[in-house]
Amino acid sequence: MPWRWVVSQIGRSVTVWAASTVTMLVLAALLPDFRLQSADGDSLTRIAVTAACGAGAFGILSAVVWPLLVRLLLLVPALFLGLLVFVLNGSLLLLALRVNPSGRGAAAPQTAVIVAAVMSAVASATGAALAVRDDEAYRRRLHRLATRRRRSDPPCPTTPGLVFVQLDGVGHDVLTAAVRKGLMPTVSRWLATGDGLQKPADGVQEPADGLQKPADGLQNPVDGRQSTEHRIQPTHRLTPWRTDWSSQTGASQLGILHGSTFDVPAFRWYEKDCGEVMVCNRPTSAAELQRRAILHTGDGGLLTVDGASRGNLFSGGAGEQALVLSIATRRRGRENRSRAGYFAYFSDPASAVRTALSFVAEVAREVGQSTRARLRGQRPRVGRGGLYPLVRAFATVVERDVVVAAVMGDMLAGRTAVYADLVAYDEVAHHSGPHSRDAEKVLQRLDRALALLQRVAEHAPRPYRIVVLSDHGQSPGETFHARYGLTLGDLVRAGCGLPVPRRAEGTRSGAEARAAVRAALRRPVEEKGERYRPARGSEPVVLASGNLGLVSFPDVRHRMTKEEIEARHPALLTTLAHHPGIGFLLVRSEEHGGVVLGAHGAEIPLAELDDVSEPLARFGPGAADAVRRTHSFPHTADIMVNSAYDPADGEVLAFEEQIGSHGGLGGAQSRSFLLSPLDLSAPVGEGEEEPAGAEQVHRVLRRWLRELNGPEVPLTADTDTDADAEEERVA
Repeated sequence: MPWRWVVSQIGRSVTVWAASTVTMLVLAALLPDFRLQSADGDSLTRIAVTAACGAGAFGILSAVVWPLLVRLLLLVPALFLGLLVFVLNGSLLLLALRVNPSGRGAAAPQTAVIVAAVMSAVASATGAALAVRDDEAYRRRLHRLATRRRRSDPPCPTTPGLVFVQLDGVGHDVLTAAVRKGLMPTVSRWLATGDGLQKPADGVQEPADGLQKPADGLQNPVDGRQSTEHRIQPTHRLTPWRTDWSSQTGASQLGILHGSTFDVPAFRWYEKDCGEVMVCNRPTSAAELQRRAILHTGDGGLLTVDGASRGNLFSGGAGEQALVLSIATRRRGRENRSRAGYFAYFSDPASAVRTALSFVAEVAREVGQSTRARLRGQRPRVGRGGLYPLVRAFATVVERDVVVAAVMGDMLAGRTAVYADLVAYDEVAHHSGPHSRDAEKVLQRLDRALALLQRVAEHAPRPYRIVVLSDHGQSPGETFHARYGLTLGDLVRAGCGLPVPRRAEGTRSGAEARAAVRAALRRPVEEKGERYRPARGSEPVVLASGNLGLVSFPDVRHRMTKEEIEARHPALLTTLAHHPGIGFLLVRSEEHGGVVLGAHGAEIPLAELDDVSEPLARFGPGAADAVRRTHSFPHTADIMVNSAYDPADGEVLAFEEQIGSHGGLGGAQSRSFLLSPLDLSAPVGEGEEEPAGAEQVHRVLRRWLRELNGPEVPLTADTDTDADAEEERVA
């Protein structure tokens, strides 16, 4: 009934007003620079009236003026806007006190900021509490977080949209372990595990891989165990997929969004033809990689049809973008100002308050956790000082909040395809370890974000299917430097007969969170060595991407062969191949086209390479094909170095300062996951192997979009033909 709705709204507004009034009275009693009475004093009634008028004026200004201010500030970088929110909010409070009919309120500017922040948080919490059981009110509240209304666009389609949520760095094994521990109840509910499912009877074996498909709704999609009790039906299936040799976000996300990982040999590599180091999370490099992928496939990307890209390295061809690195160097314009993400989040001043408090709490949490690890003598361990606590807090709080709010807005605006990257776990796992308690806490928060998106989907103007996936996993292990006392660069210099410094310079971390920070600040800081200018032409360029190392000789314009390297530095390849911390090398060969070198003089031509013989046997299925494909890239380094891997404990040796690393072959880093709704077609057919490579994942996602939205979604270009032609050209 309309009158009931009117009464409900009036009651809710009065309650929020009363709560704000009480908050203002309490703050006036606690803060010396904030008063609600004249210098001579006033009666309690007069003070209460002043507080009520001030709270009412502040509420009206927040509701009317605040959205206009945020729209005017859409060109301000996200992080600066978050800080500016407090100043603007305090200014609205001062204005509210000035227009107060009693004329008796006053506050110091710095106190006004505090009062306004607390009042906004209290009002938001009160309104949310009152609306928690009112679906219609909850829907309206979510719509206030939505992006601009698409009044000029055609009506929202009735076909289902797709939301792809990338949990950066969360490997398949980490996800299944978290579900079994009860850390991710939303994912557990989707897979119908735990909660109401009995344990298997004695003698019932669990499959080793834990990936059996459900049969007639009676099988656990995660561990394959039969259940005699079934309270909930699974809604999703879990499928593992293997990454390329370059198991890192740059290659994987480029392949997922743009359908091509061609010529991306690592996270960072040296290109001889232009004398530059390419780094996947550098804005200029990301823009160039995206341009090359589009040229290679002849297609704009996964999100070209009414898509949105949130928090990614690449755009995927989306028309709506927020915190996307490949556009960070462009001049701000209508097409790339990312206002959907910023306005959706900062249109509610309480959001900035909540995020700021969570940010401070996360910094304190990191300082406490790192101090505890140091006092306990925890091993392995890497340095976590400097700016890292702030970077971690940005990744786990600010980036998560803004990206999730942007996705909520996209769903409420009815967009067809949304792809968002949440980098929180990857950043923490690099420094705390992929199986640490610190990383598990992050997984719990990510699960809550998935639950929120699922709830928003219930109020969206069109149905949505939520797909969760990862771009790679992480493998634990101490660093190469910690194990052997020298860096990969030191070892290469020793093999070349060059002097080795006593203390090697620490390798910069390739964590994706730093890219998100730069995108938010609109300050695309470049890494050292963007353009290599060797002091002596014979000195090699040594770069690291997790446990994958790349050695290039910049004074030779072509990719050197094994024979040329041995003629110049006779001891180098032997020094590297025989070192216990090195798993294998890939070099070009005049005789065989390409060879893999290992310990004890192992030398296997690529044509004879397989997954069951050393030195690749321990690296798992698909390793030989991944190595052969990387050999075909035009910008593959003169020497590709993969660190040693111990299958017994799953550990690798990172060439960077990371105890949870990814970038090469070995262990969980190459095993990602795809969590998809059951009403979408299976990622692979019966009897087929798991998807291998990000390009195949792209084709699966493209197929799902076409299934839901019809032939207007084009299928991806067949890049295999192009890649084969390129391989022949390189050979």
